[in-house]
Amino acid sequence: MSQATDPATAAFVEHRNLLFTVAYEMLGSAADAEDVLQETWLKWTGVEFDEVREPRAYLVRITTRQALMRLRSLKRRKEDYVGPWLPEPLLTAPDVAENVELAESVSTAMLLVLETLSPTERAVFVLREVFALGYDEIAAAVDKSPAAVRQIAHRARSHVAARRPRETVTSHAAQGALDAFRHAVETGDLQGLLDKLAPDVVMLTDGGGVKQALLHPLAGAAEVGSFLRLALPRLKETGSVEPAQVNGHPALIIRIGGDLDGVLTVRIDEGLITGLYHVRNPEKLSHMADETPVGR
Repeated sequence: MSQATDPATAAFVEHRNLLFTVAYEMLGSAADAEDVLQETWLKWTGVEFDEVREPRAYLVRITTRQALMRLRSLKRRKEDYVGPWLPEPLLTAPDVAENVELAESVSTAMLLVLETLSPTERAVFVLREVFALGYDEIAAAVDKSPAAVRQIAHRARSHVAARRPRETVTSHAAQGALDAFRHAVETGDLQGLLDKLAPDVVMLTDGGGVKQALLHPLAGAAEVGSFLRLALPRLKETGSVEPAQVNGHPALIIRIGGDLDGVLTVRIDEGLITGLYHVRNPEKLSHMADETPVGR
């Protein structure tokens, strides 16, 4: 039987976008999510397909277990990471933004909130709140009892609720903030951008020890404003910014001398910028060349 008509292969292909999204939301790294999919595929090929009642649930279980193992090793890697760690940005199709729940779940702001959970809490939250899996299915994926999963889900939900953006951010609001940033770069007039900074705004830049970046977060409108006053005129001289859809939300691609140099995304709360996230680490920019399919 050819691979194209093999039912096991067809099932994997059918659910691939879902599996990638599960792994990506658990890991915050597209490269690691792709590795998890390779590991899932290898394990899937060793399964007796005729004995699998629900291929989707079975594949999600394999993916979750592989992602959990990788997540624990990633935690150790992040402890040695140079400067702030930010999720790997994905260039996404416009229809991702139209799915409000999906767009929020893969947003930079939400992925940073998920970073504050334990690996098991993160897996349970993603599978329950994002993908609406039943407690029995989740229990099988994380090797816990359904009762324990319910407790973990409640704890994770409360933790995330206290830290997630206080409202569902419209593309219009995010675009307005980024338009102000772009205007500041192109004209040198920063006031419109500075007026959009919340008093408690935080700026994170991720160079991974490869590109120049802030080694610590900048906190507060005064600190962030002072940095922007220095940095944006230099960017105007040597680079350019262009709009894009990243992780289901408006973003800016920053180019220096025509070459991709970084990606800027924002967190908006009550109409003001509370987070500025700038990824410069070249290892995290490989998924900015083509749109990455994500799905639920």
